[in-house]
Amino acid sequence: MRIQKAVITAAAPYQRTLPLQTLIDSDGVDKTVLRIIVGHVREAGIDDIALVVHPGDEQAYAEAAGEEARHLAFIPQRDGQGYGHAIYCAREFAGNDPFLHVVGDHIFIAHGARGCARPLIEFAEREHCAASAVQATRETQLQHYGAVAGPRLGGRPGVYRIETVIEKPTPTEAEQRLICTGLRAGYYLCFFGMHVLTPAVFEILGELLQKGGRRPTLSDALAELARREQYLATLAVGRRYDLGVRYGFLTAQVALALSGRESSDVLSLILEILASRQAETGRAAAHE
Repeated sequence: MRIQKAVITAAAPYQRTLPLQTLIDSDGVDKTVLRIIVGHVREAGIDDIALVVHPGDEQAYAEAAGEEARHLAFIPQRDGQGYGHAIYCAREFAGNDPFLHVVGDHIFIAHGARGCARPLIEFAEREHCAASAVQATRETQLQHYGAVAGPRLGGRPGVYRIETVIEKPTPTEAEQRLICTGLRAGYYLCFFGMHVLTPAVFEILGELLQKGGRRPTLSDALAELARREQYLATLAVGRRYDLGVRYGFLTAQVALALSGRESSDVLSLILEILASRQAETGRAAAHE
């Protein structure tokens, strides 16, 4: 099993402008979010990348990708039937090959020099099956992510056989159906935003789309995938930062800055702001 292709999704109405925004990367260079994400994928050894976009956005994304655009094939999602359909649009690009899928509205920061995608790819290739990177996530954040549960594989910390997949579960649902050993109370295994998927996911998505009714999510397809073949979760070697949530860009920018070569300067600035704020609060309290 070799992973040589990647699919990035960026067509959702709430998502389509996020990859076009600019951040200062950990190397101190201004880059669009798209360039940062594509760079992570290429660092993992993948140069054949499809980008699923809203029709008409191709030129804007090509410009945002800069020199990385030569590695991108643009796939328009013409029907706008949701996240699951966006993945389904890449079926001809992927063909019968397994592929890496990365969401286009997250920034990923690795704990180490190997990045976040490479360890997941190597894990899936070694196990010869679909795999998702997951991150222990507080129950207050469940509204933003798909979540999984299943038994931890014996003698292998951080590796789980997925049996249950729920899209954006409520805390009550999570407490009843998503308990995993080895996690702190109030934490659940939520998707990191990176998956290695097998071609079976296209067959499943096609079946779900033919049924009509509610738009199928990727979580719907992955829940069925877990019933048909081995599907594993592995703890991500890094952190994800969702740009679509409140203060998402601020949090991602601070995390990038603190992971880069200017981290000491940035930390000093943050401490200076906090100290100044504390002093102002103290003076205000003294005058009350």
